[in-house]
Amino acid sequence: MELKEKLLSSFMAFEEKIDFHQELHDLRSQAIKNFESKGFPTKKEESWKYTSLNTILKNDFSVFPKKENSIEFKDVKKYFLHEIDTFKVVFIDGIFSSFLSSTTHDGLDVCLMSSALNKPKYKMYIDEYFNNIASKEESLTSLNTAFASEGAYINIPKSKVVEKPIEIIYFSTGTEAALMVQPRNLVIVGENAHVQIIERHQSLNDNPVLTNSVTEIFAQKRAIVDYYKVQNDVQTANLIDNTYIAQKQESHVSVHTFSFGGNITRNNLNFYHQGERIDSTLKGVTIIGDKQHVDHYTLVQHATPNCESHQNYKTILDGSSTGVFNGKIFVEKEAQKTDAFQKNNNILLSDKATINAKPQLEIFADDVKCSHGCTIGQLDENAMFYMQQRGIPKKEAKALLMYAFTSEVTGSIKIPELRSKIARIIADKLGVKMGFDL
Repeated sequence: MELKEKLLSSFMAFEEKIDFHQELHDLRSQAIKNFESKGFPTKKEESWKYTSLNTILKNDFSVFPKKENSIEFKDVKKYFLHEIDTFKVVFIDGIFSSFLSSTTHDGLDVCLMSSALNKPKYKMYIDEYFNNIASKEESLTSLNTAFASEGAYINIPKSKVVEKPIEIIYFSTGTEAALMVQPRNLVIVGENAHVQIIERHQSLNDNPVLTNSVTEIFAQKRAIVDYYKVQNDVQTANLIDNTYIAQKQESHVSVHTFSFGGNITRNNLNFYHQGERIDSTLKGVTIIGDKQHVDHYTLVQHATPNCESHQNYKTILDGSSTGVFNGKIFVEKEAQKTDAFQKNNNILLSDKATINAKPQLEIFADDVKCSHGCTIGQLDENAMFYMQQRGIPKKEAKALLMYAFTSEVTGSIKIPELRSKIARIIADKLGVKMGFDL
């Protein structure tokens, strides 16, 4: 049975297992109808022109884990930011792990989506926020909405500064021969509140995994949100990450995406401005090789005056890997005084590596500052020669140049321990020992 048919036939059984709410039933039913109509995206769609899911969909994925699995902390410690204390929300094969999680908190509302969707005390927030900004047309987002049940629910109250980062980690144990999981996260950050969140999806063996994730983030007036995505999975893991962000007046939201591992990774990152003097930051580093594929699709919709957005994506490709960057800035007629900047720099280390870059500006206002730039090239041979002449071996010289290339992004990580961790991952990807932090 093809995966689409398996999902459609499983939908009714899924709804029978969960608590019934008419509003959610209607929402899920509409979502599954949209997925049934559109199916999985293909390269015939402009936004998926360079990314094919055909090889992934040939796997016989289990859509629900057959049993709960437990893992020991010592076996997964390296995936956490263990140098400092953090709040932890951990899932194993899509199921919450109370053993690995640490959600004791002071004045925060950090719980499970399953609780938020079913308990009356959360109904007001679910009615207002759940599926509010997630695309109703994107087929994979609709598929996630239809099966939305588990994930992280984070509600930061007004004027609260969260003293510790929050880690959301999804582990796949490989107990199933092939597994599809669909986590759903909802993050609400109140007025003048500040939170740092780190998200990671990690397979623990080489069995194929397909993760179709959706995250909705709401930043209220003057809220500050720093969101970090660490994507360094095994090469049989596939990730489709859909993130939707709504910002109110004077809020600041930054999303850093670090893509180092996995088979096929697709990041859909969408920002929507809903007030003046908003600041949006989108940054990313991609370092891949072999036959890996990473696709970044970004949208910043400037709908209000006096707002800024800054995009900066760095890509290093080796082997027969493929990178895609499709960045779109949309400036509506009312969005005067917009300041929007987009930069995408790419280095190809192999003749077989490929990059497809498509920066887009759609501007309907006349008093704006908008720019975009894209470069594709190789390492500077003169710089390599200069460093080797001063006694630096070729391998280390090459690594130093690539460190310098990525530092414009990694240097803006606000959590020092995470910055060091990313530096170690980059050093490992480049095959050198790190003698310094970025």
